[in-house]
Amino acid sequence: MLLKEGEFRNPSGCAISGVIDRSGKKISGQCMIDSIATMHDRSNGLGGGFAGYGIYPDFKDFYAFHLFYDNASSQHEAEEFLKQHFEIAYYSPIQTRKVASIKDEPLIFRYFVSPLPRKLEASQLDESEYVARCVFHINTTVKGAFIFSSGKNMGIFKAVGFPEDVGRFYKLEEYEGYSWTCHGRYPTNTPGWWGGAHPFGLLDYSIVHNGEISSYDANRRYIEMFGYKCNLQTDTEVITYIFDFLLRKKGLTLQEAAKVVAASFWSTIETKGEEDRAQEQLLRRMFPELLITGPFSIILGFHGGLMALNDRLKLRSMVCAEKGDKAYIASEECAIRVIEPSVDTIYSPAGGEAVIYTLKGGVNA
Repeated sequence: MLLKEGEFRNPSGCAISGVIDRSGKKISGQCMIDSIATMHDRSNGLGGGFAGYGIYPDFKDFYAFHLFYDNASSQHEAEEFLKQHFEIAYYSPIQTRKVASIKDEPLIFRYFVSPLPRKLEASQLDESEYVARCVFHINTTVKGAFIFSSGKNMGIFKAVGFPEDVGRFYKLEEYEGYSWTCHGRYPTNTPGWWGGAHPFGLLDYSIVHNGEISSYDANRRYIEMFGYKCNLQTDTEVITYIFDFLLRKKGLTLQEAAKVVAASFWSTIETKGEEDRAQEQLLRRMFPELLITGPFSIILGFHGGLMALNDRLKLRSMVCAEKGDKAYIASEECAIRVIEPSVDTIYSPAGGEAVIYTLKGGVNA
């Protein structure tokens, strides 16, 4: 029997795309809507989302909290906690437009906050850890409230729906940032719900992901030993926390973190030069529980750049391209060509190869 599109399980579904202008020039969110729309058939309408960096220049020194609320009661409880722990410089509903395919939307609010000095001092934590713990507190103890974005001068926008509809819902054509990522979801093992859509974020880090993590339970058990709470019903959440742990808490470089998450096989490591062999052996022995197995391709967004990474066997597609100061990452070449028909270079990274693009001259956007 001939099966039509949508009548079979697509284990390689999900679409990811990203762009950065390394000169720091701003790019409209419409660019990402156009890119992800070309991969419509890789999604099934159960989740889509975007992350933009450099989109809040007027509040760049404040943490931008984006929250979903089930009801006014959960909003009141969460806001009371925020008032007790942060200075709130400004807050408002996140502006949206009616889109027929986006249904059952929660209350969606945005807060620009800074830790109260006396609370921060009393906590004896550094600022980023203080903020992260407050995020986990609301997400695990305030029923019906969920902080889904918590970085500075960046924001995540996500919903249940096809990604191009999610972009129109949030009016992303009105936002400009120096880098963007986006995701079209095709969940195979977990439910489609607003909080479970990608990107996942913590502080300035965000992840969009295509694939399945067969090591999820081992990864989750290890990362939760360090205060992380994995309760959002998707394996992408644990990837976000792994990178936060390795980069922020352990101080690894992006390349080192990639060699933990997508570590080479021991037999491959043995063939490398002395310095590389020693480094990779050390990283594998230090963090064996954080090796991610299973097919995946991810884009990590961070303040000042993007990193693309496949699993070590390259079981999911990923293409990278450059045109002048702009760099592009996507599941399929068509998602790049639709926004940049003529690129200078284009190639598919090898399994486990980290491709890193950063702003020229450091972060000042």
